[in-house]
Amino acid sequence: MVRNLTGMVGSVTRRGRDEPDDAPDRDSCLVCGNDLTDSDTYSLYRVCPRCRFHYSMSARERIASLADPESFEEINRSIVSLDPLSFSSRESYTRRLFRDQRRTGLTEAIVTGECTIGGSPVMLIVLDFGFMGGTMGCVVGEKVALALERAVKRGLPAIAVVTSGGARIQEGVLSLMQMAKTTIAANKMNEAGLPYVTVLANPATGQAFGSFANLADVIMAEPGAIVGFSPFRVIKQASDEPMSTESHTAESRLEHGLLDAVVDRRELRTVLGVLLDLLGPRYRLERADERGPSKPTDHLRAPAWDSVQLSRHESRPTSGDYMKMMFPNFVELHGDRSHGDDSSIVCGIAQLAGQTVMAIGQERGGDDISRRITQNGRTRPEGFRKAQRGMRLAAKFNMPIVTLIDTPGPDLSQDAEQRGLGNAIASTMALMARLDVPSVSVIIGEAGSGGALALGVADRTLMLENATYSAVSPEEAAEVIYQDRTRADEAAESMKLTAYDCRDLGIIDTVVPEPSGGAHLDPGEAARQLRRMIVSELVGLQSRGAKKMQKDRYKKYRNIGEYSSYFSAALTRDVNALQNLLAACARWITRRSAPNDHPPEPPKPQQPD
Repeated sequence: MVRNLTGMVGSVTRRGRDEPDDAPDRDSCLVCGNDLTDSDTYSLYRVCPRCRFHYSMSARERIASLADPESFEEINRSIVSLDPLSFSSRESYTRRLFRDQRRTGLTEAIVTGECTIGGSPVMLIVLDFGFMGGTMGCVVGEKVALALERAVKRGLPAIAVVTSGGARIQEGVLSLMQMAKTTIAANKMNEAGLPYVTVLANPATGQAFGSFANLADVIMAEPGAIVGFSPFRVIKQASDEPMSTESHTAESRLEHGLLDAVVDRRELRTVLGVLLDLLGPRYRLERADERGPSKPTDHLRAPAWDSVQLSRHESRPTSGDYMKMMFPNFVELHGDRSHGDDSSIVCGIAQLAGQTVMAIGQERGGDDISRRITQNGRTRPEGFRKAQRGMRLAAKFNMPIVTLIDTPGPDLSQDAEQRGLGNAIASTMALMARLDVPSVSVIIGEAGSGGALALGVADRTLMLENATYSAVSPEEAAEVIYQDRTRADEAAESMKLTAYDCRDLGIIDTVVPEPSGGAHLDPGEAARQLRRMIVSELVGLQSRGAKKMQKDRYKKYRNIGEYSSYFSAALTRDVNALQNLLAACARWITRRSAPNDHPPEPPKPQQPD
C-alpha cells in the first residue's frame, strides 16, 4: 500500500498547495476512490477512512486537531516578510507574499502560540506548506527562534509540526542562515532540560528538516510522508541508479533508525498528550513505611543446569511482556538516529508507580518469527546506540532508568563488527557508569557476556530466581574444558551462574523469587513481584544525592573480584571447615582413649565448599 500512496504524494501535495483553506471537501478519495462526503474522519483529520491516506492540512486545521478546544493563543502574528534582497523575477516577491497571505489568511508560512494538549501546557509551532511551500525565510526562522526562546523562559515543552519544501529562494543566503538561528534556539531547549518534540508531515524536507526539526528529543512522522533533507526529485536526478518511491517515506526513515514513530493523524493528539504527561511534572517515590519491604526468602536452590533450561524456556516472559504488565503508560522510542532500529532493544518512556522512568529492555521474542527478527535477543551496535539515546534522555529529564536484561550475547557477525560493536558496548557501559540518575538493572532470563553487561552497570542489580549470568554459555565452556559440549550440565555447576551464586559473588544485589516452576507458569505474579522490588530499590536510591550515588556505584564495581569480598568469604569457609575437622578428630581421639570394645571409626575429611 505504501507504494500506491507515495505515488500520489506529488499530485496531492501540489493540489493542497494551490487550493484555498476554505476549499470544499472532496467527494471521493484520490487514491482509492472511496466516498468522502459523509466521512467524519476526513472532515476532522483530512484522512481517508478506507486507505488511510493523509491529505494536506493547513496550519489552522492542524492546530484545531491537536490543541484542546479554545486553548490556543497565537503569538508574534504581526511579524511579516519584506523583500530584503529586492529579488528580481517575473513576479515580484512582495506580490507573491501578498497573494499567499490573501489566499491562506496567514501572514507567513508559520503559526506559533501557546495551548494545552491533553491538559498539558505547550508551545506549538506549525508550518504551513500552503504558504509558499512552507519554505523557511527570515520570518519563519525568527518566529521559530522566538517561540523556542519563549518556551525556555516560561518553562514550557515545545512541539513543532513541520511541512516544508526547503529554502526561501527569494531571500537567498539570508534564508540559509535561518538553519543556524533555529539550531541555536533548539539548543536552548536542550540546555534548559525541556521536552521538545517534532512531527514531520508531508512533505518535510530542506532547511527546516536539516535544522530545528531534527534536534528534538522525540521525532514522529505521519504515514506516507516524504521525509529527507533533499527532495526526492533532486536525489533521483543525482542518482545513476533507479530509486524506489518508498525510499523517501516516513516508514523507510523509521526502518533506518531516523524516527521514533510513525503515528496516524487520528492518534497523534493522544500520543502527544501521553508523552507530555510523562515528560511533565514528575514525582519522587517515597516509602510509606520506614521499615521498608521484607526481603525475599531464599527458595530451595535448584541445580545450575535446571536454571539454565528455565532461563531459556520458550514461554518465559520477555522484556516486552514485563513492560506491558508493569507500565500502565509507555511511549516507545525507535532508532539510533544514525543507521538503523534494532528490534532486540525495546526503549521507551514509561510510568512506574506514578513516576516517569526510562525503560530499556533486551527483547528475544516470544515466537519463532519474532526471534528471527530480534536474532533471539542478540543486540546489534545500533541497538546499544538506541539504549544510549534513552539514557541521555533520562539524564536530561532526571528520570530513573530501569533495564531488563535477556540476551545470550551480542550480535557477533562481521557486519556488526564493521559497524562498531566493540565501541558500542564499551561506550554504553561508560555512559551508564557515569549517569547522575538512579538506575536499576534486572536480569530476567539469560544474561550472556558483554551484551548483557552493557546494560547492567547499574546502582542496583536484581536477578530473577531462575535467570543465569555468565561470560560464555555452558556449552561453550564444556567444549573448552572437556572438549565435549554434551557435558554442559557439569560445566554449569562450576561456572557459578545462578542467581544465588551471583549474589554470593557480589555481582548482583537481590534475588527476586519466581512462581513455583518458573515465571512462565504465572507471568502476572512474576511481574507483580518484580515491579514491587524495582519500586523498592528506586525508593532507596532516590533518597541519595547524585554524588553519593555515583561514588557508591564506582565503589561497587571497583570492588567486584577483590580478595576483600568473595575470596575473603571463601577463605573463611575453608578455615571453618578445617577447624571443624580438627575438632572432630580431637573428639575421636578422646573417645578412642576411653575403654571401649568397639572403637569408633575416625572422621573422614570433607571437601570445603
